[in-house]
Amino acid sequence: MTADPRLPEGYEISTDPARIDAATVHRWLSTDAYWALGRPRETQDTAIGGSLNFGVYDTVSGAQVAYARVITDRATFAWLCDVYVDPAVRGKGLGSALVTAVRDEVREYGVRRVLLATHDAHEVYAPLGFRPLERPDQWMALIFEQS
Repeated sequence: MTADPRLPEGYEISTDPARIDAATVHRWLSTDAYWALGRPRETQDTAIGGSLNFGVYDTVSGAQVAYARVITDRATFAWLCDVYVDPAVRGKGLGSALVTAVRDEVREYGVRRVLLATHDAHEVYAPLGFRPLERPDQWMALIFEQS
């Protein structure tokens, strides 16, 4: 059984792409996320446009306080990435609730596998059902050097 954390009162999750604060998401990721440091705004905007996006919003101010995106065919596979919670609201369970919403949404599509990569947030993902690859020797990656 996996955990099912609830979103704290005063916050809501939306997949409405019109609500994404792209400037804030870009600032968070390009300046504070180890995996996206220096990512150009144009690249981030393209990523947002080609993904299923999840935002967490303060219900009083309407401000976006967290973000995640999923690259998926909505049938067989999904890649969870760019999960970020504003430092000002960390520790409230927003990250776990956000990832739970992602998990539940993609499960409805019937995808068989959701992958993610993390350096330091295993404790967020493991209680939600994520686990290390059983056969990492079966996976490969094609890495293009950035110019």
